[in-house]
Amino acid sequence: MTAVPESPRPLQAIDDQLIDAEVDSVPQPRVITPPSAVARFLLGASLVLIAFNLRPVFSSASALLPEITQTFGLSATGIGLLTTLPVLCLGAFSPLAPWLAQKIGTERTLLGVLVLLMLGTALRSLNSIPLLFLGTALAGACIAVGNVLLPGLVKRDFPDKAALMTGCYTMALCAGAAAAAGFTLPMERLLSGSAPAALGAWALPVFVVLLLWLPQTLSLSRRPKQSGFRVEGLLRDPLAWQVTLFMGFQSALAYSVFGWLVPILRERGLDGITAGAIVSVSVMVQACACLVIPHIAVRCRDQRVVVVTLITAAVTALLGLLFAPLSMVWIWAVLQGVGQGGLIAVAMTIIVLRSTDAHVAAHLSGMAQCVGYLLAAIGPLIVGILHSWTGGFAASAGLFILLGLGAGIAGWGAGRAVHVKTRTIEVPVKAEV
Repeated sequence: MTAVPESPRPLQAIDDQLIDAEVDSVPQPRVITPPSAVARFLLGASLVLIAFNLRPVFSSASALLPEITQTFGLSATGIGLLTTLPVLCLGAFSPLAPWLAQKIGTERTLLGVLVLLMLGTALRSLNSIPLLFLGTALAGACIAVGNVLLPGLVKRDFPDKAALMTGCYTMALCAGAAAAAGFTLPMERLLSGSAPAALGAWALPVFVVLLLWLPQTLSLSRRPKQSGFRVEGLLRDPLAWQVTLFMGFQSALAYSVFGWLVPILRERGLDGITAGAIVSVSVMVQACACLVIPHIAVRCRDQRVVVVTLITAAVTALLGLLFAPLSMVWIWAVLQGVGQGGLIAVAMTIIVLRSTDAHVAAHLSGMAQCVGYLLAAIGPLIVGILHSWTGGFAASAGLFILLGLGAGIAGWGAGRAVHVKTRTIEVPVKAEV
């Protein structure tokens, strides 16, 4: 085994936000070269549509929490567990993604993700509490794998359009969340007031992209990969843990918004459709922030001031949404979108900036997603518990402030212009099967 020298490199932080989970594979997975412009467009559209389907599970349930409570007879604690479960799965199942990709290929893994995501989403349409939780967990596990593999696939197959595809990928993620927040309640009313049917309806767009993705996947030959590199020292590096904790705390804040902002606004007196529309606007502002903030962050000497500014904006806006007059709710929603979307983008950018090469970035991303999302699950869970104990959401303000402080402290360390101290080890590769 030989150690790869740890020399700094010019980091293309904007393009490299799409981190390749298979960067350690030897030989490298081949780039798909569609035979025509139409086929290339179909491939790009399929990847973007897959991204669109990685968020509705979160915000569709949020939009219908009062109706779900009434239909299934869940307690506030049960509702808290329902909003927490998919986030918990993000951390628990994300480490499986590179292993599955090496065994059966990224494209076939994503095909399995789509099949199971459709099944999990459809299970939520059945009037059964066990199937509601089982479907949510299955969908969360699929989203975890998709979250890890899809960005690298987008980057790998469109190396000449990295910036464009980064933007399309980001917009699709946010569009999926915004669509589910804004349209789930109207669909529930169109479906004779059936909350389960409205939840299950989000299996339909998954089915559409599955039909697009299936023929493209079946045409590929199976080509198992063997890992050729490993990275040592991340778990012992304080900076790596600061990056991970920053990812975790800001994600806890984000998924509290995904899970509970619509119920917060409905409890304050807004009707469900208006509350969903407000959250949709906030999420789409997040998409715009994701495209703009990284360009600002990489031009700064370090990212500490950017991190603190964004956290202040996100937490202040949440407090405004909790307590300020409803006449200002749209302003607070936009500000929260800027702060939260900027935090997500900066967290991904910092992973790249703190890494010395693509191998370290992939492993640091895996650590930040696995541990960070497990930490993030505490956000929506505690919001549900506090609502159960107090009968309202006012106490959640303290949680949002604590999460903001945690993200600020970790982000201040993670934002320093230094690299994690690791060794990238090249491992002899077995003959390809």
